[in-house]
Amino acid sequence: MATLLYKLGRLAFRRRRIVALLWVALLVAAGAGASTASSPPSDEFALPGTESQKAFDIMEDRFPDASADGASARMVFKAPNGEKITATDNKATVRKATEELKGEQTAAVSDPFLPESGAVSQKGDIAYVSVTYKVPGNDLEDATREGIEDVAQQARDAGLTVETGGDALLVEPEMGSAEIFGIGVAAVVLILTFGSLVAAGLPLITALIGVGIGISGIAALGATLGLSANTSTLAMMIGLAVGIDYALFIASRYRAELTEGRDHEDAAGRAVGTAGSAVVFAGLTVVIALAGLAVVNIPMLTKMGLAAAATVVIAVLVAITLVPAALGMVGKRIFGRKVRAANPETGVPTPALDEKPKAGTRWARFVLRRPVLVLVTAVIGLGTIALPVSSMQLGLPDEGNQPTDTTQRKAYDMLSDAFGPGFNGPLMLVVDTRGSDDPKAAAKQVEKTVKGVDGVVNVSPATFNKGGDTATVTAVPDAGPSDEKTETVVRDIRDATGPIERETGSDVLVSGSTAVAIDFSQVMNDALVPYLSLVVGLAFVLLMLVFRSILVPLKAALGFLLSVLAALGAVVAVFQWGWLAGVIGVEQTGPIMSMMPIFMVGVIFGLAMDYEVFLVTRMREAYVHGESAAEAVTSGFKLGARVVSAAGVIMISVFAGFIGASESMIKMMGFGLAIAILFDAFVVRMAIVPAVLGLLGDKAWWLPRWLDKALPNVDVEGEKLHQQLAAPGADGGVPGPDPVVPSQQREDTRV
Repeated sequence: MATLLYKLGRLAFRRRRIVALLWVALLVAAGAGASTASSPPSDEFALPGTESQKAFDIMEDRFPDASADGASARMVFKAPNGEKITATDNKATVRKATEELKGEQTAAVSDPFLPESGAVSQKGDIAYVSVTYKVPGNDLEDATREGIEDVAQQARDAGLTVETGGDALLVEPEMGSAEIFGIGVAAVVLILTFGSLVAAGLPLITALIGVGIGISGIAALGATLGLSANTSTLAMMIGLAVGIDYALFIASRYRAELTEGRDHEDAAGRAVGTAGSAVVFAGLTVVIALAGLAVVNIPMLTKMGLAAAATVVIAVLVAITLVPAALGMVGKRIFGRKVRAANPETGVPTPALDEKPKAGTRWARFVLRRPVLVLVTAVIGLGTIALPVSSMQLGLPDEGNQPTDTTQRKAYDMLSDAFGPGFNGPLMLVVDTRGSDDPKAAAKQVEKTVKGVDGVVNVSPATFNKGGDTATVTAVPDAGPSDEKTETVVRDIRDATGPIERETGSDVLVSGSTAVAIDFSQVMNDALVPYLSLVVGLAFVLLMLVFRSILVPLKAALGFLLSVLAALGAVVAVFQWGWLAGVIGVEQTGPIMSMMPIFMVGVIFGLAMDYEVFLVTRMREAYVHGESAAEAVTSGFKLGARVVSAAGVIMISVFAGFIGASESMIKMMGFGLAIAILFDAFVVRMAIVPAVLGLLGDKAWWLPRWLDKALPNVDVEGEKLHQQLAAPGADGGVPGPDPVVPSQQREDTRV
């Protein structure tokens, strides 16, 4: 692996203009494809195999006029204080609005004043109009959305209070300054790390090229493959973070090789051969984690994972080809002006044999002196932060989680006050009577049974389709959609209707937004263990290949679990309990998104293994070249701590930038990923890893002989590459460190 990448790095360095032109051409081609592609589709939310999805499929097949997959809107009207909405003038205003809501894309508009509609509150001051459309929300024309807002404003001008809910008004979420903030902080960190504007700009430019190709590719294929705007958001978050980090690691290793006296081309080859090997395997762990989301069997999540994984693959390819080409273009400017002025002939600093130990070295030595204290403190700290996970409530966001100043939230609150909290989360029962001898009797029995379920306050009469073989029954619970009591009601209804299915031969399926949220949470819970086993198992094998050890991959996996639990605890504390919610702009607390645990497991596992690979491969490299276990830990921190710290800050800033998004899901994702990287990079990898390795000593690198022979040697640490380059007359051959030199002498030759 290292030898192959060494040759690739040197080739890219020599043919730098051709390599750069190829990548720019690819970016232009992807951009052209994106500019001519149709708009991305809306997320097709489907839960294959669940009861709510089966009900939805039956509705789509047997109630085609209902536009089951079409957008919907609900306009709520409230009369002025002391008046009735049924008063002559107010009623006329509502009827006028009802007529004006009809349009080319409208499927149906309800009449709130029909006696059977039940759309007027008991007090008589509030009424609502339900509108369904022929197309999904993303396919609504701007004129249709503007028409809804114009109708509401005209009714307001007539003296009514009017608010509108439903997905017809939903637009693509505002990302705020997410990308700008992340890139800005990354630029500052890179300048401080490299001390050179040119060196700092190199990882940013190469990462942006990779992300640009990935996002443009998603946009170009969006309509064909059903990739939504949220898919692009996740790909951008992951691609930008790893793209900068991977370029940073290779550029840092290139500078280190130049400092050791290599010529520029050989330094580029060695950087790609060593740091590039770590990049490839780190990228593989991220790809495994993201692509593994397909195990959950939710199409939307599968597409998001695969699209983000493709962006990571592009970032890896950019790092091992475009980055060495860019290094060849910047030449001596990879170092700052002070270094070039002090060394005008080479432009490269000379090694300082008696330099003061760096912060990374001092920290490693501190941890090695007190490994138990550091380990216990870190574990207790993360464990304490993880405690809120025990009270985590999972669900899907609804309009009740919208900011209080939005029209959707105001409409939600008006309906809750007028018709009860459960009105915003009605349960839809689909009664398939094809196997029943008396369909109407079966539907009546369903109505009667559901009315007797504790927690149900209202049940509508059964409505049959034109074929007379399928009916729908609507049940309203007494609690809100995200309330745990409503989940109990759903389960009780499903249990109570079981005997009806056996007696009448009918199938009774419970659906609706609330039932969908419950089924979604159950799917997530059921998939978590298989997904975690698959991802961690594959990554464990991969890390055994990299580190030639059993205990190091085991430690990496356990450290990841600790950091992800702590991150989920922080998410619960902020987004569910409301701690510091105002600081990051969380206007409404509520249940945690059902996909959040498995999503964070997948993404954070991949990214956490990045830091594990980058930091520990340096230690493995030092250990293979003759240093003791403790010296290897110190060398790993001496050579990699600063770069890993910078990479962690960059990735945190990229994710934290998305906290400013208006969409609650994206805000939660940004916060969760940022806090998880904070815990993993600076607590697990910087404290727990050296403490555990210090306690294990040589045992950390133990591997049974039979397993050592069975596993292929991928040579990530570049041992074979060093031996080849150290041979007399080797290509590029500046002799590397003699593998038999005692570690005490070798330490003085390292930078």
